[in-house]
Amino acid sequence: MEQNSTSSSGNSNTSYKQDVGGQVSPYYQLPSVKQRQSERIKRLRDLHLKRNEARKLNHQEVIEEDQRNKLPQNWENKIKWAEVKLEEEIKRQEAVSRGEDYDQLKLLEVGADEAEKWKWKQKKKNPDKGFSDYEAATARKYHQLVKQIKPNMEEYNKKKEEMGEAFYPGCDTIIHGMHKDTKECVDRMVADLEKQTDKMSKYSRRRRIDEDADIDYINERNMNFNKKLERFYGQYTTEIKQNLERGTAV
Repeated sequence: MEQNSTSSSGNSNTSYKQDVGGQVSPYYQLPSVKQRQSERIKRLRDLHLKRNEARKLNHQEVIEEDQRNKLPQNWENKIKWAEVKLEEEIKRQEAVSRGEDYDQLKLLEVGADEAEKWKWKQKKKNPDKGFSDYEAATARKYHQLVKQIKPNMEEYNKKKEEMGEAFYPGCDTIIHGMHKDTKECVDRMVADLEKQTDKMSKYSRRRRIDEDADIDYINERNMNFNKKLERFYGQYTTEIKQNLERGTAV
C-alpha cells in the first residue's frame, strides 16, 4: 500500500510517495503553465541573443572579406617577403654584433644544387627591360658607353697632379683653358662615333606607309578599310579601276 504526501517546504511541485516498506521517495509532477511559459520565454531570449551574436560575427566577417578583396592580389606574397627580409636583417645584425660576415654564413647554408639553380636563373634573366622612357634609354646608353672606356690611370694621375684642386672643380672654379684634348683622344672619340653610326645603319624598321603607293584614303581608319576591301574584292575590281584611270569606263 502506497501513501502519497506533499512537502510543505521547498518546491511545491515535489511530492513524496511511501512504498510498502515504509521508505519515502520523491517524485516530480508536471510543471505548471506559468513555469512552462517562463521557460519558453527564457529559451526565446537565448535564441535572440545567439541570433544577434551570429549577425555581428557575419557582419564583421563581411567587412574583413571586403577589405581583403580591396588589397592587391600579391598582398600575401608581399607580407611574406617583408617578414623574410625582416628576419634576414635581424640575423645580419646579430652576425655583425658577433663580428662575423653574414653573407659568408648564409652561403654555408646553400647546397650545391641550389647554387647551380640560382646561377642558371641569373644567366636566364634579361637585363634589358625594353623602352620605358627617353630618360631611362639615355641613361642605359650612357652606362653601356662608359663600360667600354678603358681609362689610362697613369695619364689620369698625371693630370690630377698638374691641375690640383681644379681637377675636381666646383661652382666657383675657372677651368677654361686648363685642359686640352690630345689628338689620340679625339681620334678615339671619332672612331667610337663612327662605330655607333655604322651599327645604327644596320638597323631596319618596318615602314607603316609605302611612300610610292597611291593615296586613296583620308585618314588611317579609311586606309585600313580600303586595305580590307582590296583584300576581299580586289580581284573583281582591278579592271574597273584600270578603266577609270584610262577614262574608258562605260
